[in-house]
Amino acid sequence: MSLYLVLFWTFFKIGLFGFGGGYAIASLIQDEVVFNHQWLTVAEFTDIMAISQVTPGPIAINCATYVGYSATGSIWGSLIATLASCLGPFLLVCLVVVGLQKIKNNPYVEYAFQGIRPAVIGLIASAALLLANTENFIDIFSYIIFGVVAIASLFKVNPIFLLVLSGIAGYFLY
Repeated sequence: MSLYLVLFWTFFKIGLFGFGGGYAIASLIQDEVVFNHQWLTVAEFTDIMAISQVTPGPIAINCATYVGYSATGSIWGSLIATLASCLGPFLLVCLVVVGLQKIKNNPYVEYAFQGIRPAVIGLIASAALLLANTENFIDIFSYIIFGVVAIASLFKVNPIFLLVLSGIAGYFLY
Protein backbone atom coordinates (compact mmCIF):
# COMPACT_ATOMS: atom_id res chain seq x y z
CA MET A 1 0.00 0.00 0.00
CA SER A 2 1.23 3.50 -0.80
CA LEU A 3 2.85 5.42 2.05
CA TYR A 4 0.45 8.29 1.36
CA LEU A 5 -2.58 6.02 1.78
CA VAL A 6 -1.18 4.59 5.02
CA LEU A 7 -0.51 8.12 6.25
CA PHE A 8 -4.04 9.21 5.30
CA TRP A 9 -5.68 6.20 6.96
CA THR A 10 -3.56 6.53 10.12
CA PHE A 11 -4.42 10.18 10.68
CA PHE A 12 -8.04 9.72 9.63
CA LYS A 13 -8.39 7.12 12.41
CA ILE A 14 -6.59 9.34 14.90
CA GLY A 15 -8.87 12.25 14.07
CA LEU A 16 -11.99 10.11 14.12
CA PHE A 17 -11.29 8.57 17.53
CA GLY A 18 -9.32 11.41 19.09
CA PHE A 19 -11.71 12.66 21.74
CA GLY A 20 -10.52 15.21 24.25
CA GLY A 21 -8.00 17.19 22.22
CA GLY A 22 -4.30 16.92 21.50
CA TYR A 23 -3.09 15.80 24.91
CA ALA A 24 -5.82 13.21 25.26
CA ILE A 25 -4.85 11.59 21.95
CA ALA A 26 -1.10 12.01 22.32
CA SER A 27 -0.75 8.38 23.36
CA LEU A 28 -2.76 7.28 20.31
CA ILE A 29 -0.61 9.41 18.01
CA GLN A 30 2.57 8.13 19.65
CA ASP A 31 1.43 4.53 19.36
CA GLU A 32 0.74 4.93 15.64
CA VAL A 33 3.68 7.07 14.50
CA VAL A 34 6.41 5.78 16.82
CA PHE A 35 5.58 2.14 17.50
CA ASN A 36 3.34 0.93 14.65
CA HIS A 37 4.86 2.78 11.69
CA GLN A 38 8.23 3.97 13.09
CA TRP A 39 7.97 7.32 11.32
CA LEU A 40 9.48 9.02 14.40
CA THR A 41 11.59 8.04 17.40
CA VAL A 42 10.34 8.63 20.94
CA ALA A 43 12.68 11.62 21.25
CA GLU A 44 11.45 13.12 17.96
CA PHE A 45 7.85 12.60 19.05
CA THR A 46 8.52 14.41 22.32
CA ASP A 47 10.08 17.30 20.40
CA ILE A 48 7.06 17.43 18.08
CA MET A 49 4.68 17.56 21.02
CA ALA A 50 6.66 20.49 22.43
CA ILE A 51 6.75 22.30 19.08
CA SER A 52 3.06 21.60 18.52
CA GLN A 53 2.31 23.16 21.90
CA VAL A 54 4.06 26.46 21.17
CA THR A 55 2.91 26.91 17.58
CA PRO A 56 -0.54 28.27 16.75
CA GLY A 57 -3.30 25.75 16.14
CA PRO A 58 -4.45 22.45 17.58
CA ILE A 59 -1.72 20.15 18.84
CA ALA A 60 -2.96 17.09 16.95
CA ILE A 61 -3.08 18.94 13.62
CA ASN A 62 0.36 20.48 14.12
CA CYS A 63 1.69 17.03 14.97
CA ALA A 64 0.03 15.50 11.88
CA THR A 65 1.58 18.16 9.66
CA TYR A 66 5.08 17.46 10.94
CA VAL A 67 4.72 13.68 10.90
CA GLY A 68 3.36 13.80 7.34
CA TYR A 69 6.42 15.70 6.18
CA SER A 70 8.81 13.56 8.21
CA ALA A 71 7.34 10.28 6.94
CA THR A 72 7.28 11.25 3.25
CA GLY A 73 9.89 13.98 2.94
CA SER A 74 7.41 16.14 1.03
CA ILE A 75 4.84 18.84 1.57
CA TRP A 76 2.26 16.42 0.11
CA GLY A 77 2.70 14.18 3.12
CA SER A 78 2.06 17.15 5.41
CA LEU A 79 -1.03 18.11 3.46
CA ILE A 80 -2.44 14.57 3.41
CA ALA A 81 -1.84 13.96 7.13
CA THR A 82 -3.30 17.34 8.08
CA LEU A 83 -6.41 16.92 5.94
CA ALA A 84 -6.91 13.35 7.14
CA SER A 85 -6.69 14.39 10.79
CA CYS A 86 -9.37 17.05 10.19
CA LEU A 87 -11.72 15.01 7.98
CA GLY A 88 -12.94 12.55 10.63
CA PRO A 89 -13.87 15.20 13.21
CA PHE A 90 -15.47 17.33 10.49
CA LEU A 91 -17.70 14.45 9.44
CA LEU A 92 -18.56 13.63 13.06
CA VAL A 93 -19.47 17.24 13.83
CA CYS A 94 -21.70 17.34 10.75
CA LEU A 95 -23.51 14.21 11.96
CA VAL A 96 -23.79 15.46 15.52
CA VAL A 97 -25.19 18.84 14.49
CA VAL A 98 -27.89 17.15 12.44
CA GLY A 99 -28.94 14.82 15.25
CA LEU A 100 -28.13 16.85 18.37
CA GLN A 101 -31.48 18.57 18.68
CA LYS A 102 -33.24 15.20 18.68
CA ILE A 103 -31.08 13.55 21.34
CA LYS A 104 -29.71 16.35 23.51
CA ASN A 105 -32.12 15.66 26.39
CA ASN A 106 -31.88 11.89 26.15
CA PRO A 107 -30.67 10.52 29.51
CA TYR A 108 -28.68 7.74 27.82
CA VAL A 109 -26.70 10.30 25.84
CA GLU A 110 -26.02 12.23 29.03
CA TYR A 111 -24.88 9.00 30.74
CA ALA A 112 -22.54 8.26 27.84
CA PHE A 113 -20.93 11.70 28.16
CA GLN A 114 -20.53 11.18 31.91
CA GLY A 115 -18.59 8.02 31.09
CA ILE A 116 -16.45 9.71 28.44
CA ARG A 117 -15.24 12.53 30.72
CA PRO A 118 -13.12 10.38 33.06
CA ALA A 119 -11.83 8.41 30.07
CA VAL A 120 -10.50 11.65 28.57
CA ILE A 121 -8.71 12.46 31.82
CA GLY A 122 -7.23 8.95 31.80
CA LEU A 123 -6.00 9.43 28.23
CA ILE A 124 -4.34 12.72 29.16
CA ALA A 125 -2.65 11.02 32.13
CA SER A 126 -1.56 8.18 29.86
CA ALA A 127 0.05 10.67 27.47
CA ALA A 128 1.98 12.20 30.37
CA LEU A 129 3.17 8.78 31.53
CA LEU A 130 4.26 7.80 28.01
CA LEU A 131 6.38 10.93 27.76
CA ALA A 132 7.97 10.35 31.18
CA ASN A 133 10.90 8.26 30.00
CA THR A 134 14.69 8.28 30.13
CA GLU A 135 14.92 10.13 26.81
CA ASN A 136 13.09 13.11 28.34
CA PHE A 137 14.39 12.93 31.91
CA ILE A 138 18.11 12.79 31.30
CA ASP A 139 19.45 14.18 34.58
CA ILE A 140 18.50 15.93 37.81
CA PHE A 141 17.99 19.25 36.04
CA SER A 142 15.26 17.81 33.82
CA TYR A 143 13.43 16.60 36.95
CA ILE A 144 13.80 20.05 38.51
CA ILE A 145 12.41 21.76 35.39
CA PHE A 146 9.51 19.29 35.39
CA GLY A 147 8.77 19.87 39.08
CA VAL A 148 8.91 23.65 38.84
CA VAL A 149 6.63 23.69 35.79
CA ALA A 150 4.17 21.24 37.38
CA ILE A 151 3.92 23.30 40.56
CA ALA A 152 3.69 26.59 38.64
CA SER A 153 0.90 25.10 36.50
CA LEU A 154 -1.10 24.34 39.63
CA PHE A 155 -0.92 28.07 40.41
CA LYS A 156 -2.20 28.85 36.90
CA VAL A 157 1.05 30.41 35.62
CA ASN A 158 0.79 31.08 31.88
CA PRO A 159 1.89 27.92 30.00
CA ILE A 160 3.60 29.93 27.25
CA PHE A 161 5.65 31.73 29.88
CA LEU A 162 6.59 28.36 31.41
CA LEU A 163 7.61 26.93 28.03
CA VAL A 164 9.76 29.95 27.21
CA LEU A 165 11.46 29.83 30.61
CA SER A 166 12.00 26.09 30.25
CA GLY A 167 13.55 26.59 26.84
CA ILE A 168 15.88 29.25 28.23
CA ALA A 169 16.81 26.99 31.15
CA GLY A 170 17.47 24.11 28.73
CA TYR A 171 19.65 26.32 26.58
CA PHE A 172 21.86 27.30 29.50
CA LEU A 173 21.87 23.89 31.21
CA TYR A 174 22.53 21.77 28.15
